[in-house]
Amino acid sequence: MWADLARRTNRLVPDASVAAVADALDYLCLAQLYLRDNPLLARPLYPADIKPRPAGHWGVCPPVNRMLAALGPLQAAVPDSYDLHVLHGAGHAGPSVLAHAYLTGRLGRAHPGLSQGEAGLRELVSGFPRADIGGEITPMIPGHLHTGGQLGPAFAIGQGTVLDAPHRLSVVLIGDGECETGTTAASWLGTRALHGTGDHGTVLPVVLLNGLRMGGPSVLSTLSRAELTAYFNGLGHRPVYSDGLNIGQLRQALAEALGAAQPLGIPGPSSVLVLTLDKGHGAPARLAGTPAVHKTPLLDPAGAEFDALAEWLASYQPAQVLTPGGRPRPHLVPALPLPRPEPGGLPAPRGCVAASAQVAARAAGRPFAQVVPEVLRARAEQGLFRVFSPDELASNRLDLTDEHGHPVPWAVEVLSEELCHAWAQGYTETGRHALVATYEAFAPITLSLIQQQLKHRSVRRHAGLTPLPSLVYLLTSLGWHNTFTHQNPSLTTALLASGDPTLHVLTPADPARTAAALTFALRKLDRCTIVVAGKHTNVHHPLDTLNEELRHGIAIWPHLTHPGPGEPDLILTSAGDLPAEALATLARRLRAERPGVRLRYVHVHDLTALAEDGALPLALAPDAFARHFGTRAPIILATSGHPADVHALLGRRHPGPRLTVLGYRDPGRPVSQEHLRRLCVLDDAGLWKLATTLTDTPKETPIP
Repeated sequence: MWADLARRTNRLVPDASVAAVADALDYLCLAQLYLRDNPLLARPLYPADIKPRPAGHWGVCPPVNRMLAALGPLQAAVPDSYDLHVLHGAGHAGPSVLAHAYLTGRLGRAHPGLSQGEAGLRELVSGFPRADIGGEITPMIPGHLHTGGQLGPAFAIGQGTVLDAPHRLSVVLIGDGECETGTTAASWLGTRALHGTGDHGTVLPVVLLNGLRMGGPSVLSTLSRAELTAYFNGLGHRPVYSDGLNIGQLRQALAEALGAAQPLGIPGPSSVLVLTLDKGHGAPARLAGTPAVHKTPLLDPAGAEFDALAEWLASYQPAQVLTPGGRPRPHLVPALPLPRPEPGGLPAPRGCVAASAQVAARAAGRPFAQVVPEVLRARAEQGLFRVFSPDELASNRLDLTDEHGHPVPWAVEVLSEELCHAWAQGYTETGRHALVATYEAFAPITLSLIQQQLKHRSVRRHAGLTPLPSLVYLLTSLGWHNTFTHQNPSLTTALLASGDPTLHVLTPADPARTAAALTFALRKLDRCTIVVAGKHTNVHHPLDTLNEELRHGIAIWPHLTHPGPGEPDLILTSAGDLPAEALATLARRLRAERPGVRLRYVHVHDLTALAEDGALPLALAPDAFARHFGTRAPIILATSGHPADVHALLGRRHPGPRLTVLGYRDPGRPVSQEHLRRLCVLDDAGLWKLATTLTDTPKETPIP
């Protein structure tokens, strides 16, 4: 379908129109970088028209502009029932996508001050780099799917966008420097892991072979044509080469590449389009082929290099591609896609607590290995759901096989945390739900990718864009049951430090609560939820407070709490399944052997409930915080993660010396599980000594 559409538009839309769009994009990029006035050179250029401190990136713009121009007729001809996405590996192409969104009219729809016209063009040019949109690619720029600020994952994110979407084509623009990243390198092979996993759309990777990365020659550019062909063939991709200078040849190559492109997951070679064009093409000859073209090549444009800039700008003949009113000339219009309506938002989830409580009731008393796979299977039966795991489903006791023992098609394993995250990101960014299941210790590998996605989501929220499905991680195989090298709960530590308002770190106490937590997380929109749950947990607790835990993230457990008003003698607080097991055992022993000690037992189902009042949406109000943690009673709080997480969350309302936080401490060497628990004072003897010491100490004066 896509190849036929490309061939048809090649016949109907003249190359001259596409070339004119490329020229217009080049000119608008250069104007954004350097000009603060006179955006169309309607009068002679003066030094006062030049920005005193130009900022931005020129180097990647020329090849990106040619691809956007070549894709324009194809985008314009796409039927309403199909999607064509353009993903950019390099966020540095911000001037290109801003210029493209301006020419198509999409930018003006999203930002009326940047509408086509004299005022909009002047604002586009003089305002770059814009503080409200950014000088690089962000979700604020319509028409281009943003992949975050980290190089590497764009190809895999593109693969995620077309999973279960046979109507979609995603064209991914990848820099040759980006091909040196591990994530991009893994993505070529990752396509094979998706064989037989469903009916998918098509990804066309476009490698922009411009010869340079930021500071020197790219490794890919050191290969001969024969070596490059052998390299891509070995990865299962057939290269189609194009010289970016020849627009007609580029369009033919695009049609050829689309004709040879296989839908994702189909065995056999698929195509990759390799666009060769020197980095920073068009810059003054003395700068060609040097790292200087990466950013703004002329460093003194209003002074010694003024004449060079004036000649460079005039070479694009802006009056030939843009009207005096700042609109594209008529001969550009056939090569420009028209703005399409934004897809509708997902319906707001309802009944999350009730549905999750029902799941927990059915899961009560049953092991993790039964109830968690049931939750995932039930969600998959509703459609458009994916589980991604770095080769650890069986290890994590997640049996997601069919009646014949074969893996279900909606669960994909590949030994790369980065690919799993990127696939999930592409899937959720296009409106579907996904889960990443992995070891707790290896999840931090994707920390930067998660943080970049959260920044992306933050921008979307500020722009008022429709909410997307949540990013959900299930961390099992916790450090408490693993060897020294497999102990690292730092993902939650780093994410909590960001203060992202959508973050939730769920620490369920038992398998039934884990099933409820996952059900809840997978129904919610626009959140980042980390569910921390050990696969070995076999202790179960009453579920009568589950609704409160789901709604507020915290609850007092009445079966372990002495009734009556007033301050208890000791407050035990658990966050996680192993802490709940240890502190519940301690509570029962205290009630039996120290009946005079009045206890209050609190379970934290969501760590963000502990946040300083107002710091996060789920944070307890002052009265609720006092109701749970009192004003003078000593508190033992045990968490499955780092104690520092709790101290940081509490902030200014930290209970001070009356709070003792127990959690994971790095032993510094391999030790037994029993030794680790003793080291962290989460063994029975250590907890008993701590509790009796605290309750035998005279009570402090109440804290006002």
